[in-house]
Amino acid sequence: MEKNVGFVSTRFSGTDGVSLESAKWAEVLEANGHKCYWFAGELDRDPAKSLLVEEAHFEHDSVKWVQDRAFGRKGRKGVVTDMLHALRSLLKVRLYEFIEKFKIDLLIAQNSLTIPMHIALGLAITEVIAETEMPTIAHHHDFYWERVRFSVTSVHDYLQMAFPPNLPNIQHAVINSVAQEELALRTGIASIVIPNVLDFENPPPVDREYSVNFRREIGLEEGDIMILQPTRIVQRKGIEHAIELVKMLRDSKYKLIISHEVGDEGYDYAEWLKDHAQDHEVDLRLIATRVADRRSVNAHGERQYTIWDVYPHADFITYPSLYEGFGNAFLEAIYFRKPLLVNRYGVFIRDIEPQAFDLVVMDGFLTKKVVQAVREILENPKRLKQMVNHNYEVATRHYSYAVLRKRLNFLMGNFFGIEM
Repeated sequence: MEKNVGFVSTRFSGTDGVSLESAKWAEVLEANGHKCYWFAGELDRDPAKSLLVEEAHFEHDSVKWVQDRAFGRKGRKGVVTDMLHALRSLLKVRLYEFIEKFKIDLLIAQNSLTIPMHIALGLAITEVIAETEMPTIAHHHDFYWERVRFSVTSVHDYLQMAFPPNLPNIQHAVINSVAQEELALRTGIASIVIPNVLDFENPPPVDREYSVNFRREIGLEEGDIMILQPTRIVQRKGIEHAIELVKMLRDSKYKLIISHEVGDEGYDYAEWLKDHAQDHEVDLRLIATRVADRRSVNAHGERQYTIWDVYPHADFITYPSLYEGFGNAFLEAIYFRKPLLVNRYGVFIRDIEPQAFDLVVMDGFLTKKVVQAVREILENPKRLKQMVNHNYEVATRHYSYAVLRKRLNFLMGNFFGIEM
């Protein structure tokens, strides 16, 4: 039976994890006959199926004013409470409008009841769910207790109420088993693990014609080996380990490429990385101005590529993260059949490592043995091919759309007693 599914968040746009995973969920749902609609403060989805509400964006001026006074302090003035509730009231009206306009049967709250980037939106969603008894899936990517910046707060009462809410008509989905345990311990809420996925049943589309000159455009010469760090520049990505790897490979043909821009934690780490690379005589290229959410031309008239245009040109992927909720870039490297180095972050140890991928693994620090393993893979095409093909097969079993389809089918069945 066809259902109208409403996705709700602060933003569905670009390549952040929430936007990417929600698009995959919608793809699977629509392939099974359901219709998907979108509510957010920033959208790159079909306008005919969307309701754009500026106040739903976490960067809206009024929202930022409230958020700035909600964290980093313990006392809350009445004016902050008043503004918060004014936003909540406005957003409730717009949520009801969304539900009515598109005849929504099922809400999917994408991280908007998880991380308090927009407290008023979380409160509005919670109240609408409670008042309508709307079947709801709360898809959680990062909880507030996983982030130090939310640890000192003047809105603890609202965090308890809505991040996440414990209501009988909500089913909760988390992206890893660590989050599943923490959610249960802290709130008593049961959840299902739905990992990040990719369409492993269908290999990635590669348009080499569009990106044929990519390597030359970023200054690489024939014979250079491209080591790709396919992440934003934030400290928890552990990019200094990638610099150390290239240094220890001791060959000028190895070039380290970072694809994405500086994250939301400031520029100090990026500047330190540049100095660190220079001190270690590592050829580091920051190509964020050449990589965009979609193919386009930048302010200098240069062609811009998507990250999926970049992967096919990489020879090796570094992923030395200290912490990840799951690890989209890890899956993408497997999807494009690239060898990779992974640091054993917590979720990797718990959820990914037991699947028996064939990887180069470090445990918080680089050893000569790890560096030698990287060198041997890059110099042995037969070993490399065996490695990437094995990893693709493992990922197909555990992280494909078939896995997502099965688990969404389970949740939909709980609400409606139907097969997708």
